[in-house]
Amino acid sequence: MLNDKSTAENAMQIILYSGNARVHCMDALKAIENGHFEKANEEMKLANEEIVKAHKVQTDTISEEAQGKAGEYSVLFAHAQDTLMTVYSEMNITKRMIKIFEVYEKRLSNLESHKGEGKRS
Repeated sequence: MLNDKSTAENAMQIILYSGNARVHCMDALKAIENGHFEKANEEMKLANEEIVKAHKVQTDTISEEAQGKAGEYSVLFAHAQDTLMTVYSEMNITKRMIKIFEVYEKRLSNLESHKGEGKRS
């Protein structure tokens, strides 16, 4: 049976891994801001590694509950799940932003390279 201590430990692991993922996600956004898309993608890979760890702890805990090994309701665990899902959403938005700004940067570069062609006499 899950006891209050193991539930709290699982919750803290989820919060820790999710927080690590959030840091990488924020670093990816800073990289996007500076036009460093390769760095942004690297940060998102690291964020994904952390969020997978958090998700595994959550899944394992829920699986134990489904097997009848549940403890008491935990506000801390509910908070951990909320944190996990919030960071996951932030990651999805950041991944989309990388793609959007990569396309934007490419279009801008194409316009700038064609700008000089029209002025030749």
